[in-house]
Amino acid sequence: MQSSRDVVDALLRKQPADRVGLNDSPWGDTLEKWVTQGYPADEEGNPVGAAEHFGFDIAGAGGWLSWEPKLDAGETLEETDEWNITRNGAGAVLKWWKHKSGTPEHIDFAMTDRSVWEADYKPLLIETDIRERIGLDGYKETLAEWRPKGYWMSAGNQFIWENMRGSMGDYTMYMSLIEDPDWIHDYNRTYTDLYKACYKVMFEEGGLPDGFWFYEDIGYKESLFCSPKVLEELIFPYYAEMVEFMHSYDLPVVLHTCGYTEAALDMIVQAGFEGLNPMEVKAGNDPFRIADRYADKLALIGGLDARVFESGDRKLIRTSVADYIEGMKARGVRLVFGSDHSLSTNIDYEDFKYAIEVYREHMAY
Repeated sequence: MQSSRDVVDALLRKQPADRVGLNDSPWGDTLEKWVTQGYPADEEGNPVGAAEHFGFDIAGAGGWLSWEPKLDAGETLEETDEWNITRNGAGAVLKWWKHKSGTPEHIDFAMTDRSVWEADYKPLLIETDIRERIGLDGYKETLAEWRPKGYWMSAGNQFIWENMRGSMGDYTMYMSLIEDPDWIHDYNRTYTDLYKACYKVMFEEGGLPDGFWFYEDIGYKESLFCSPKVLEELIFPYYAEMVEFMHSYDLPVVLHTCGYTEAALDMIVQAGFEGLNPMEVKAGNDPFRIADRYADKLALIGGLDARVFESGDRKLIRTSVADYIEGMKARGVRLVFGSDHSLSTNIDYEDFKYAIEVYREHMAY
């Protein structure tokens, strides 16, 4: 019987696996809700880890870099009982909910053109202390704690697309993709060089994870955020370079991208990614259609419409989970079962537990 680490490794490396893998991502406030429904908590009342409780195959190894140019520069500008308005180390002012998960509202951005980038931010990324950005001790401790438990250990980080949105904001970023592509190249070159330098130290001094995830949401409902041509010219060359860097350490690489992504799949394959997550159905993706075209090229991670879990309809949950897993197996897919986004507070604990029971009935290859 293969361990979790062996199963996921085999799926990503196109080798035989005993079963379909399992992984998902409950929101923090979902776990808090579930504690009130019987989910176990520790002595202090905090929810226990979902990976151990549900038997997921993947655990986070950390690896998140301090990507903002100004280190330790975050400040709270305004606070209420419901939200915080903060300025990050890239000069962005963002409004965050305090008591529930969600993406921040964009308020204001300092990085409005290339001159600001070149004067105030780029030098801080070039003349930087790598060790202040990587959290080496915490990374080593996480690997040491979790690796003996048999999980497939995934390091991960956002990259150039999310960094641009968190630095420039949507308006400046999208206008610059068209009007100043040289700035975009310079921004992406700077960050790619920084990431490679940081991960070289992290991996060689802290140890290797089992693989790497890049978190880059390049699509929204039924469309990419920009044309495939722009992505191909300005974004994906840097993805390919980072994938090649990870491959130099023999690490398979997964791209996590929410929203509609089918129009970018050829580029994703050409960039060298081994896995794709999460194939968001409500954004217009069809995981079976993706499987029909890419089963021999990509391991698929996630893809079950999370609204099935939210329905609370046990018959629908059973039918949907069984049909999804069996349909993927029939298509020759190397599958890690999970939702097509994450597990929201609209899902009840017992309903998700039931979905996992159905998965276990159908997980064997």
